[in-house]
Amino acid sequence: MPKPVTPLLAADVIIELADRPGRPIVLIERKYPPCGWAVPGGFVEVGERLEQAAVREAAEETSLHVTLKVLLGCYSAPDRDPRGHTVTVVYVGEARGEPRARDDAKHLALFHLTVLPATLVFDHEQVLQDYRRYRESGTVAPPRLE
Repeated sequence: MPKPVTPLLAADVIIELADRPGRPIVLIERKYPPCGWAVPGGFVEVGERLEQAAVREAAEETSLHVTLKVLLGCYSAPDRDPRGHTVTVVYVGEARGEPRARDDAKHLALFHLTVLPATLVFDHEQVLQDYRRYRESGTVAPPRLE
């Protein structure tokens, strides 16, 4: 039986800074196309758990050690990534300390949900809307069939 052709798999983490008032989140400005602001994350390596990939990518891009709290949702729209069909699993996590932009991050900044950057890449506007709902109600992202 031939090996199936499937989407790429990624893991992202919305990082809340637990040692800052209001628990701002860390977003990165991507160094490579597609350019813009994004939730830290990246591709899962073979042999790696989703959770491990999310924590690794967060550390590589922000220098923070993240503790995962909850699975926010899975995002799988075929057109969510202009580079090709990529499915991502998004976690909410927390960290303490001073983030620093590294690896694929050109810059990073702290944001409160009331003031987000205008240029969000991928489907991260939807991801952050889901996160806002989670912060307000504790409800994770709903399944999306369309």
